[in-house]
Amino acid sequence: MSAPFDVVLFTWRGIVRTINALLALIRGSRCMSTTLPIICLVRHGETVWSLSGQHTGLTDLPLTERGERAARALVPRLRDPQFSLVLTSPLQRAARTCELAGFGAAARTDADLCEWNYGAYEGRRTAEIRAERPDWDLFRDGCPGGESAADVGARADRVIAKVRATGGNVLLFSSGHFLRVLSARWLGLAPDGGRLLLLGTTSVSELGYEHDAREPVVRLWNDTRHLPE
Repeated sequence: MSAPFDVVLFTWRGIVRTINALLALIRGSRCMSTTLPIICLVRHGETVWSLSGQHTGLTDLPLTERGERAARALVPRLRDPQFSLVLTSPLQRAARTCELAGFGAAARTDADLCEWNYGAYEGRRTAEIRAERPDWDLFRDGCPGGESAADVGARADRVIAKVRATGGNVLLFSSGHFLRVLSARWLGLAPDGGRLLLLGTTSVSELGYEHDAREPVVRLWNDTRHLPE
């Protein structure tokens, strides 16, 4: 009497194990299919004008020695995740940061990643500009002979379209004001929303999604823990 019972019990145990294995595969497949991409933003390393607070738009300045050291510190910081696409501004402060971080060979240059064109305010400090225009605000007023926030926002939207078309993790090297506008646009804010987001040199930030692509979020902002003291 016990033998048939043992066979039935063994059979049911096998069925349960099979069901559990299938459920595990389904859960694993579901997890993989819902993994959402990360967009990693890197502001370039220090230049003499970023150190002095002068607006640096299209002036093509090199990194300082300290800026180069900071860029090299990005190598271990950016080891994970793997990136499907790496884009850099053609301006040397961003391109050199990209190279020293270990992505020079993989990167493509994209002119849309250039910094805000400050026009007549290029090379000037905010305090100097406000001595002439006390109520001047970059994000509201833009720059005479240069770009408005809407102009920069249009470039940011083109970059975002390229990023979303990739479907994988993307790494971007650019400049402070541009990345602030891009992040505002990522969140669905107007370009002047970038005024709320501050970025230090050689900082790392991450954009992404919460539950799906309809819910863009900031995952990490202005991380500088990797920088040497």
